[in-house]
Amino acid sequence: MKRGRLWIVGIIVLVAVAGGGWHVLHGPRQSDAATKPPAPPPVPVTVTSTKVQDVPVYLDGLGTVQAFNTVRVRAQVNGVLVALPAHEGQEVQKGDVVAEIDPAPYKAALDQAVAQRAEDQAQLQSAQLDLQRYTSLARSSYAPVQQVDDQRATVGKESAAIEADNAMIETAQINLGYCTIRAPFAGRVSLYQVDVGNLIQANGTTGIISIDQDKPIAVVFTLPEAQLPRVQDARRNATLPVIVTDSESEKPLATGTLMTPNNAIDTTTGTISLKAEFPNEDDHLWPGQFVDARLEVETLHDAITIPSVAVQHGPDGSFVFLVKPDNTVSQTPVRVGYQDNGVSVVTNGLTANETVVVSGQSRLAPGTKVKTSPAGNPSKAATAEAADGSASPS
Repeated sequence: MKRGRLWIVGIIVLVAVAGGGWHVLHGPRQSDAATKPPAPPPVPVTVTSTKVQDVPVYLDGLGTVQAFNTVRVRAQVNGVLVALPAHEGQEVQKGDVVAEIDPAPYKAALDQAVAQRAEDQAQLQSAQLDLQRYTSLARSSYAPVQQVDDQRATVGKESAAIEADNAMIETAQINLGYCTIRAPFAGRVSLYQVDVGNLIQANGTTGIISIDQDKPIAVVFTLPEAQLPRVQDARRNATLPVIVTDSESEKPLATGTLMTPNNAIDTTTGTISLKAEFPNEDDHLWPGQFVDARLEVETLHDAITIPSVAVQHGPDGSFVFLVKPDNTVSQTPVRVGYQDNGVSVVTNGLTANETVVVSGQSRLAPGTKVKTSPAGNPSKAATAEAADGSASPS
């Protein structure tokens, strides 16, 4: 009985020793578990989808605002400037009185010419009556024929004098009219160049004021000569819109239409000047102002577009990081045909509604796992940028 118990105990010990040996040979090694690196967390990025849209194509140039018409108002008669009815900076209409010169001397000259004509008309009337009497007497042989002929010449002389009087009256009326100066077209009055009370000389070099037509107004801008054929082809098919923006803030100021290119290319700069017309009803454009002009020459229909920040540049060309359904990225080559205002038109490499990375690309490589957030969410985009910046290599 005792030997049986010892036998059982021996079997138990043997099983225990065998189990311990198996555990030592096949159990987990704590040193290996401690050295195995954990899987990297997903890289936070912001993404957007490719869009299909119509994209206008612009040619950009530097321009200057010019008055559509400009006139420097000068006096056509001598005299004292007695009034400037148009105030400085005022908008005037065609025919409005803008300056007045003392009309008294010219009114007197007109009255004198009218009086001279009245005197000559009286003399003509007397000469005509004498001619009638001499003619009647000559028929009865009571007056010589020569006297009749002389009187007929006197009548002609008096008639010519009246014609001269009429011309003098017309001249006096014209000079009197020059005393009142009117605007030749609608526009804006400049600052006064001569003050009231000054003696004005006819056709003097110094004008009284100037008037600029600013409704409509013109913008003249330049483009490289190589773009002229493209502009001419576009003009044959449609009227081309032109947008002008402030050269500093890039704020749109007005929209107009292209009128015409210049008749020659500037050989010193290799550029062509173009003129555009703008209604300017809100007075956003001012003569002499520098602006940026954008001429729309065509529209790309159903173009694949992405934000320009999504496009990366490498030794093999441009590429984007495309997000796959399993939230890993692939490096996809693309060809950009046109870009403007932060939007790039992709002509090869992408299709509609694909997801591309727009922020956080510096930590990415093909196959990297990413955690995406929409590009339109500023807080998430900022978080992704911060995470990207903190992990970027120094």
